[in-house]
Amino acid sequence: MVILMFSTSVVKSQTAQLRKPAQPKLVVGLVIDQMRWDYLYRFNDLYTNDGFKRLLQQGFSCENTLIPYVPTYTAPGHTCIYTGSVPAIHGIVGNNWFDRTQNANMYCTEDSTVTTVGSNTKAGKMSPGNLWTTTITDELRLSNNFKSRVVGIALKDRGAILPAGHSANAAYWYDDKAGKWITSSHYIKQLPAWLDSFNAKALPDVYMQQDWNTLLPIEKYDLSSADNKPYEGNIKGENTPTFPHKLSLIGNDKYEAFKTTPFANTYTFDLAKATIQNEKLGATNGITDFLAVSISSTDYIGHTFGPNSIEAEDTYLRLDRDIASFLQYLDGTIGKGNYLLFLTADHGVAHVP
Repeated sequence: MVILMFSTSVVKSQTAQLRKPAQPKLVVGLVIDQMRWDYLYRFNDLYTNDGFKRLLQQGFSCENTLIPYVPTYTAPGHTCIYTGSVPAIHGIVGNNWFDRTQNANMYCTEDSTVTTVGSNTKAGKMSPGNLWTTTITDELRLSNNFKSRVVGIALKDRGAILPAGHSANAAYWYDDKAGKWITSSHYIKQLPAWLDSFNAKALPDVYMQQDWNTLLPIEKYDLSSADNKPYEGNIKGENTPTFPHKLSLIGNDKYEAFKTTPFANTYTFDLAKATIQNEKLGATNGITDFLAVSISSTDYIGHTFGPNSIEAEDTYLRLDRDIASFLQYLDGTIGKGNYLLFLTADHGVAHVP
């Protein structure tokens, strides 16, 4: 499932030759982790007109697209999207795998040769070194001698690193021990000053001070299962899977628990907007930049509560509002008709038996 929003123009010259179509100033790749295709329509009556509905009504939909590989996980899913290839060729066969040449288990983006930038944990010892092929983001930079700027963003390291490719200017992911955005020395030696300032706002602490209740009256969630099914798990630090989720009472586990809330999606869009502004993405005439954004909390919430839970539905209703806000931001900063945005998912999810 892919949705494109774009605006190009083809102008005929006096000699009837077609001129080169106008290129977008910015391409935004938006991957929703674990999003089922039917969520676009299932919750449609509760969506606003400016999020998913805007994409469906003003964009182009590819509804019969098949990439022939199994199984689907976050790492190979993102990599297939951005390489146009399959795991046997691009090398990312799972989130983890056993490497017979090293006789060891491997994590998809692990790299012992790099160091964490932005915290004192090991969460930044990551790079795209295990990726065998180039990505569309690499090819964009190669096409103009690396004048395009490319940045990847996600809570999950693999969701930021693999889409951004080998030659990205930066990739940022969330350190759930430190509660802030980090990167690795593969990209830069220290965080830019603007990101240090962003981290200093301690937004995860701010978001975790509000409890998670349903966005709408709970009786409106009649397309979801009851709020307390036997298979539902708990947010780390909680003892019950039911609303309201008392996030403000979670203690030492709050930064890890934050990932399993819809507010972490909002936090990701907060960084996306700040990145566009401070990295001046889309601001250079004649150059197309690329921002690869992966929304991770949909996956954490889906795994914890199930795809038919009220938590999952509420997350997508809130995500719809986040997307609407992000599109409005792009309209105001890059300008309508000056950016191209695609939305897709790395994989779906089956209903709980």
